[in-house]
Amino acid sequence: MRDLTDYSLKSHNTFGIDARCRRFLEYETAEEAALVAELLRGEDSPYIIIGGGSNLLLTRDFDGIVVHSAIKGYATDGTLMTCGSGMTWDDVVRVSLDSGLYGAENLSLIPGDVGASAVQNIGAYGAEAKDLIREVEAVETATGRRCVLTNADCRYGYRQSRFKQDWKNRYLITRVTYEFSTSFKPLLDYGNIRSELQRRGVVEPTPQQLRQTIIDIRREKLPDPEVTGNAGSFFMNPVVGREKFEQLLAQHPDMPHYHVDDEHEKIPAGWMIDRCGWKGRSMGRAGVHPKQALVLVNLGGATGQEIVALSDAIRHDVGQRFGVDILPEVNIV
Repeated sequence: MRDLTDYSLKSHNTFGIDARCRRFLEYETAEEAALVAELLRGEDSPYIIIGGGSNLLLTRDFDGIVVHSAIKGYATDGTLMTCGSGMTWDDVVRVSLDSGLYGAENLSLIPGDVGASAVQNIGAYGAEAKDLIREVEAVETATGRRCVLTNADCRYGYRQSRFKQDWKNRYLITRVTYEFSTSFKPLLDYGNIRSELQRRGVVEPTPQQLRQTIIDIRREKLPDPEVTGNAGSFFMNPVVGREKFEQLLAQHPDMPHYHVDDEHEKIPAGWMIDRCGWKGRSMGRAGVHPKQALVLVNLGGATGQEIVALSDAIRHDVGQRFGVDILPEVNIV
């Protein structure tokens, strides 16, 4: 276990913000997670739990404790794969395909750790982690008790779970078990997947071809955080009611949208941001990526406050033009 003071979090957030925390605790086993929980109970300090930092925006130094999992490794049992919460998510996708287990192809190259997949319900191109998660192993911070939480317990929704709501800071996730399929059923009708496959002359992709196509699409659209600080999609795509949707569609007949249910449609936030003229624009050292309006970037030396100011300006303009409030997907601290 690592226990460090006055620790820089620059390497723990993909925006590359050089904020510090008073204390940093990192656990490598479930036993160490229980020890961390005991230390937290003995400290009268605020604390936050972070993953790979790909969904995190730090706006200040944190005068408290930051907790991080470094539990690695995985084990398979039939269609089940149990992974350490500190394992890189894309390694889960790669290993699952190598093992003949399918269902995660469209989630390729999403940054972050396994633990974050269970908290955030990561998703892309028509797939979500909740469709794969079977159960989550965790240590309860208030008691140090180990527990197993089912998919139903977590109450997953679009980029939501109880870990982000009433369970915030209640558990230290140690492992996540995913349930895959031995039958490959590709999801091709989201975004430009099918057109990109056609461009490559692929009609019926193999799992590896689909994964590589998703990776290439993401790399083309999204900046490398090692080069340009960012947290991927900064905003969630808003889900609007039927009446609001029909009103917007009448005003914007070319508006892309995705069916949710009989009463709701999802509208791409990036499309609205682009229509408001923000794509490729900047405010000081914070900017909007020129190829994907959902992505806010650190142009070099930006503070978290500068990125929040840009976010607020974008939200204001989208609200004024479309009457829709787009909410940040990132965790702002």
